[in-house]
Amino acid sequence: MSGGELMLTIAEQWEQLAMEKGIEKGEARLLTQLLTWRFGPPPAWVETKLAHAEPALMEAWAKRVLDAQTLDAVFVERG
Repeated sequence: MSGGELMLTIAEQWEQLAMEKGIEKGEARLLTQLLTWRFGPPPAWVETKLAHAEPALMEAWAKRVLDAQTLDAVFVERG
């Protein structure tokens, strides 16, 4: 692999990472909007959870927003 090809590969990896981070931020923003619509403005602990959550966990929380009776119920650990 030449230096130019290596730089392109590194640039592509950075671009992919940036795209994934952008998607995660968009998911967190949408979930925040859903939570706000359903339960009112979320407290700071919710923002912290969203900022550090993996996409799969945010998806699970988003599904729970549909049926949860309380904000806390959205974030209950299920195992």
